[in-house]
Amino acid sequence: MNNPILSIRNLSIDYPITIGTVKAVEGVSFNLYKGEALGLVGESGCGKSTLGLSILRIVRPPGKIVAGELLYKSKDILKLKKREMLKLRGQNIAMVFQNPLTSLNPLLRLDKHFLETIKQHDPKIKKDKALARAENMLDSLGIEKKRLYEYPHQFSGGMRQRIMIGLGLIMDPDIIIADEPTTSLDVIVEAGFIDLLNNLRKEYNLSIILITHNLGLVAEIADRVAVMYGGKIVEVGTADQVYHFPKHPYTRGLICCVPNIKLDQETLTTMEGNPPDLVTPPTGCRFAPRCPKVMAVCTSETPVLTSYGKGQQAACWLYEKGKAV
Repeated sequence: MNNPILSIRNLSIDYPITIGTVKAVEGVSFNLYKGEALGLVGESGCGKSTLGLSILRIVRPPGKIVAGELLYKSKDILKLKKREMLKLRGQNIAMVFQNPLTSLNPLLRLDKHFLETIKQHDPKIKKDKALARAENMLDSLGIEKKRLYEYPHQFSGGMRQRIMIGLGLIMDPDIIIADEPTTSLDVIVEAGFIDLLNNLRKEYNLSIILITHNLGLVAEIADRVAVMYGGKIVEVGTADQVYHFPKHPYTRGLICCVPNIKLDQETLTTMEGNPPDLVTPPTGCRFAPRCPKVMAVCTSETPVLTSYGKGQQAACWLYEKGKAV
């Protein structure tokens, strides 16, 4: 496999609060390759959105990156100066946020949004050329060019999400980070969004990090899946490996919790217990208090991501050298 376009190494992010320090992300490492779609999944509060924000160095205070490296094309993002970071955001790495209505300025027409983004990275471009680029982008997203001169509230939720994608793509970035992009969409619009994202990925050779708790969405888009729990990655593998041959008990629990219309079941499968307190996380494996297969070693020693062949990794004491204990 080629060199990764983005490499995250031992990344840790803390949130100091009055009662201690929240270890929101701890020791996370993974690679993203050119043209690849990586799904980052897990329960709410597991640290996946914080991880996405850290790639653009926009973690909200008091949160701060306390350790690790963020390597974009072998250059450490954490060492870039403010001016270099402003250039990288949008031009090389762009982000599509969860709620487009709160990300778009309700007082500005779309043309102003696009002009601001384009001028930030290409200040010498003429206004007519910038507007033509914005019109072409809208057209490629299935939105009439004339609507460039309308306000955000005049669009549906699905169209606003397309506009956010357009703002992300307008400078032809290498990487798109999509943070819960379909939360506010109904299932029909969501299906169209999936098709759009897949088509844009092929057209622009995009690398995508899809942050979501929607396992169905990840199955439609992702080449590989990284599962997060309690601020750590507990399993990584191809979509087929993670969905059909999950190794970590937490991954199995997530998959079993998804309703299946093909099964004759009267009740939903649930995962007992609650996510860990990240101020005082449990010793050993953070999933141990909820794990149905917990062993003594799980509560005393922390497992590390271990490879089990064909690129699949899991952080679990149930396996030793790839075989179940």
